[in-house]
Amino acid sequence: MTERYVWDLQEVDETQVAVVGGKGAHLGGLSRIEGIRVPGGFCVTTDAFRRIMVEAPSLDDRLDQLSRLNPDDREAIRALSAEIRRTIEGIAVPGDLAAAITRALARLGEQAACAVRSSATAEDLPTASFAGQQDTYLNVVGPTAILQHVSRCWASLFTERAVIYRQRNGIDHRTVHMAVVVQRMVFPHAAGILFTADPVTGNRKVATVDAGFGLGEALVSGLVNPDVFKVRHGEVVAKAIAAKQRAVHALPAGGTQEVAIDSQRQEQPALTDAQVVRLVQLGRLIEAHFGRPQDIEWCLVDGGFQIVQSRPITTLFPLPETGDQENHVYVSVGHGQMMTDPMKPLGLSMWQLTAMVPMHTAGGRLFVDVTRRLASPASRAGLLDVLGRGDPLIRDALETVLDRDDFVPSLPDARPGGPPGRGASAPIETDPAIVTELIERSQVSIAALERDIRTKTGPALFDFLLEAFEEHKRVLSDPLSMQAIMAGMEATWWLNDTLQEWLDEKNAADTLTLSAPDNVTSEMGLALLDVADVIRPHSEVVAFLRGVEDEGFLDELAKLTGGTEARDAIETYLDRYGMRCVGEIDITRPRWRERPTTLVPVILDNVRNFEPGAAERRFEQGRQKAQKKEQDVLSRLRALPDGDRKADEAKRMIDRVRTFIGYREYPKYGIVSRYFVYKQALLEEAERLVQANVLPEKEDIFYLTFQELHDVVRSNQVDDRLIQQRKDAFRSYHALTPPRVLTSDGEAVTGAYRRDDVPAGALIGLPVSAGTIEGRARVILDIAEADLEAGDILVTTFTDPSWSPLFVGIAGLVTEVGGQMTHGAVIAREYGLPAVVGVEQATRLIRDGQRIRVHGTDGYVEILP
Repeated sequence: MTERYVWDLQEVDETQVAVVGGKGAHLGGLSRIEGIRVPGGFCVTTDAFRRIMVEAPSLDDRLDQLSRLNPDDREAIRALSAEIRRTIEGIAVPGDLAAAITRALARLGEQAACAVRSSATAEDLPTASFAGQQDTYLNVVGPTAILQHVSRCWASLFTERAVIYRQRNGIDHRTVHMAVVVQRMVFPHAAGILFTADPVTGNRKVATVDAGFGLGEALVSGLVNPDVFKVRHGEVVAKAIAAKQRAVHALPAGGTQEVAIDSQRQEQPALTDAQVVRLVQLGRLIEAHFGRPQDIEWCLVDGGFQIVQSRPITTLFPLPETGDQENHVYVSVGHGQMMTDPMKPLGLSMWQLTAMVPMHTAGGRLFVDVTRRLASPASRAGLLDVLGRGDPLIRDALETVLDRDDFVPSLPDARPGGPPGRGASAPIETDPAIVTELIERSQVSIAALERDIRTKTGPALFDFLLEAFEEHKRVLSDPLSMQAIMAGMEATWWLNDTLQEWLDEKNAADTLTLSAPDNVTSEMGLALLDVADVIRPHSEVVAFLRGVEDEGFLDELAKLTGGTEARDAIETYLDRYGMRCVGEIDITRPRWRERPTTLVPVILDNVRNFEPGAAERRFEQGRQKAQKKEQDVLSRLRALPDGDRKADEAKRMIDRVRTFIGYREYPKYGIVSRYFVYKQALLEEAERLVQANVLPEKEDIFYLTFQELHDVVRSNQVDDRLIQQRKDAFRSYHALTPPRVLTSDGEAVTGAYRRDDVPAGALIGLPVSAGTIEGRARVILDIAEADLEAGDILVTTFTDPSWSPLFVGIAGLVTEVGGQMTHGAVIAREYGLPAVVGVEQATRLIRDGQRIRVHGTDGYVEILP
């Protein structure tokens, strides 16, 4: 097929991104929508760009150099990208290509004023917004100027910001090509941007219009503040009219110029309400055509609207698919499970298949639909109570939604729903044998799973796993297990509430639960101190571990003095805890057993920061502190009126909390243990698919749901494009912040603490472990990069059980996500670390190395000078 260098806008649509780039494809699609006017024009195709790149052989070497540069080496990128741009702009446009462009221009009118606009093939995609990455030139007049500006657009593929953006997003420079859109220039009375969903709240039913006088460049460049209108259900529901002192106008001979606006016009709205409503109607047509909310650039010309660009709004959190038009309220599962990162499709579907309640997916995260439970007054109270104790921000967000007129329907209390409120669980004896029996039951069930799965392969494995998931849920929903968990939590609540009332003591349970027995997560942290004790005497082993990068390092250890003991200690640890990892609810995440190097920095910190026998000492100190606190509380209670009764009640609750609170961590350990067994079986299946040339690599199965993987194993066929789309989508989900509460209107509701009892400037959170500590903040987002000194305060987004080995070496904890009973809070209390969780944006507001004071009793953090 011969190359074609020019296409008319009317000939292209959004399927032709590879030919005319994102902007050209969207403009072509727009021009086909009935009722939408787009300024006429043509596209100079990517074939033309490729032809130009071939004209300068030196570009090849420079692109190789560019791809080798570090994205943070701004100086080198700036110099090399400027050189590439100069080279491209210096290439004479070949005669046949120049003739094709000039012929197309003649159809618009040779001296017509035009806009010359870059249109890259990796631009305006659903998963990445390249807005502003490349260049646009307005009011360009005459063939010579047009050709010159087309060259500039080609060169703008290599602006410094575009190069850095691609490198940071893992996009190969050679895979992106540049088309150029040349359109007849419009000279608008007003221009601006229309978002068909509210870009701040995410609400899909609220459109936002930004408007100013003259060309839209004044708004885009930040020269003026726009008028802002909000439209819902066809009417303007809010507006803010700005003083617009300047505008950008076109000059007759070409180019643009800033002009001052008459003082009488400055505070006039750029659009009437009727025009705003009409514009939003057009926006809804465009949104329907592209199938997702749009960010649209518009111009008002002679009383009518022309659309000059439309791209997806990539910052909106996606919505769960419901298949109905009803209102829904969703609560984030990740905030409760301490895992707000996106999960891969296999991870999402495995959690859905093994969870106790139906779960929906959006943006790579899991959500529970709580609409029905909120609709009935009885279940609503219980739900708000339980969720509020876990995370007050979720409760506040739900109450914000409930305060909206009629968003959540009211239903009668016909059917019970939701988790029980306090005190609703059946009573259970305070007997340590119950916990022993529950742990034994879980271990027997996991041993049976490990034994029975060994012989299963192919489709039979999937049938077996579906049965295993039912057993998984049976173990999770064991009534005795639920009673034990609730007994520990309710005893904690009782002690905190009652001792505050009787003794004016805040969070007394935090000290009373120190070194509680049977806590598998806190034992995991202490056990790594024991591993450090084995390694510490052997300087050769310590030196070797400092340079470890390869996952096969355990085999190498045996060659060193003391290495066999070190290897055995680490292996024993991995046998008990190797199924754990950060983000462990996602089965696709690499486990410690698969990637033992993850533990090496923590082991080395323990070798450096602790003396031998630290684990036993820590546990014993905590136990004695709890015992002393118990004696203190009971003696103070006995001195009160009716003191013996109060002391007896408190003693019963203290015994109860110490019996059951450690077990709170065990069910998660059981889930993750089972997950590792499932994962190993599925990866063996993946290995067979690789051997049969069905898949290029084992980890590709992570981008399929469980059912899709089952189908692939049955048919020995896979849709490569689907896997690639899933990989692109997963990459894009990392840029999204999951909301605690999400409505079916798309609104992300964050919630607030609504407190006035903290010092000005303090960061508010939830107090989960008592005490006050001052120290150096270590902002750590990846456990493998932890480098902690004694006395440091860990600041991170969330901590799941895999972080607990770090807890033995820190003095305090601050997280962005968490609640009273989430893992980080439980382990912080176990180890006696002052902790505040649920501190919004803590990792951005606190800088690594700053001194901070953590008020674990009152729930706030001060940044110290």
